[in-house]
Amino acid sequence: MLSLLILFSFVSACSSTKWSAKEPDKEQMVSDITYLASDKLKGRTFGSEGEKKAGEYISARFKLLGLKPMGDNGTYYQEFTVKNNNPHEVEFADDKQPGYLTGRNVIGYLDQGAQYTVIVGAHYDHLGMGLFGSLYTGEPAIHNGADDNASGTSTIMELAQRLVPYKEHNYLFIAFTGEENGLWGSNYFTKHPTIDLSKVVAMVNFDMVGRMSENKIAINGTGTSPAWPDLIKAANMDSLDITMGESGVGPSDHTSFYLIDIPSIHFFTGAHEDYHKPSDDVDKINGDGMEKVANMAARILRSIGNNGKDKLEFAKTKDDDQNTPKLDVTLGVVPDYLYDQNGLRLDGVRDGHPAAKAGLLKGDIIIKMGGEDIKDIYAYMKVLSTFHAGDKTNVVVLRNGKEMPFEIQF
Repeated sequence: MLSLLILFSFVSACSSTKWSAKEPDKEQMVSDITYLASDKLKGRTFGSEGEKKAGEYISARFKLLGLKPMGDNGTYYQEFTVKNNNPHEVEFADDKQPGYLTGRNVIGYLDQGAQYTVIVGAHYDHLGMGLFGSLYTGEPAIHNGADDNASGTSTIMELAQRLVPYKEHNYLFIAFTGEENGLWGSNYFTKHPTIDLSKVVAMVNFDMVGRMSENKIAINGTGTSPAWPDLIKAANMDSLDITMGESGVGPSDHTSFYLIDIPSIHFFTGAHEDYHKPSDDVDKINGDGMEKVANMAARILRSIGNNGKDKLEFAKTKDDDQNTPKLDVTLGVVPDYLYDQNGLRLDGVRDGHPAAKAGLLKGDIIIKMGGEDIKDIYAYMKVLSTFHAGDKTNVVVLRNGKEMPFEIQF
């Protein structure tokens, strides 16, 4: 009865949502995003009423798609409580006390009777009113997080529908909470799994897949198994411009699974100027691009492990992200994570920050800073870590093929 009431309330509140189990399509994904990124959910921050409503929506969709509840006590929910708000040293609590925060992962299982299982995940929480993690400088406002990460959440629901005919694997679909706080939900799941993790052959994660531009996509974690590059290339039937990153460690939930030796990849369509701002809304979602992501992901998921006959070989990677230096200053730029040539290409420049004040523009490619060559984002971070508030330095960028020097004041 409760599920029917939840379903009825969502249909009434979101008349644009199509609650059918017909052929999957981009309209359904955009419809899911429209609800999850609506003002009524107030940014879906961990432990909030908006996060609870989002979880109820996802569980209702999972039920309609025929997924088996795989949370706690026969439900779709895996509830957990944290003692502190430290993203680096999260402490899970056995009970709820004043000041503790409680949220819920949402977990559904497509049981195909197969030997092995693939985990398909995305986080559904976001920043609420932007009181932490926001890049917005105005008054507190709802951060709807359409791309980050209602887009990934809608994609895993799309894939839950597409994979029904394929019996090579079982599929566990997890909508994680607490990712924005420090991968809390995926961290908790790996410590309290609801299935036998020894039978899990891979984890495929989706975070910010709603803003594809110029047919470009990044797939990170490709070094976590020697099988990934060939699987990805074979699945690229839409001629996507793919940037592959080998490291298994990154700022999303695939990291938690890599750290327990599960081959894990992460789909990402790139950063943008609306990242962690109230302007990340559904009207900017690229539905056609999301359909391409889902098409490619479905092909990869169906072909993992020789079509379900084998486990993937796991490999450790060179995890540059683990050695990110401490920064005292910021340049105020959004890197283009899909750029794989020499230098650091800027996907955005934030008003009022050192780069903007110096005259740097979106599209500039930083090739030198402080006299050092900047070959990639890691070289950039290393050099940036040497500066402090009040310092000055020179930056050389490529703009329209010409080298241009700028003076930076931190």
